[in-house]
Amino acid sequence: MEVDGKKVPMNDYVRRVFENVIGALVSTLKGVEEDWKELKIVIKR
Repeated sequence: MEVDGKKVPMNDYVRRVFENVIGALVSTLKGVEEDWKELKIVIKR
């Protein structure tokens, strides 16, 4: 993960939590195939 172009260090546990939570949310979206392979999210504020 990067924030403002800087890598944010994460251990394996934190990385897996992000992957699982975000993956579960995306999988519930209408039009998203069950076997999707890649996700890119860009959030600007």
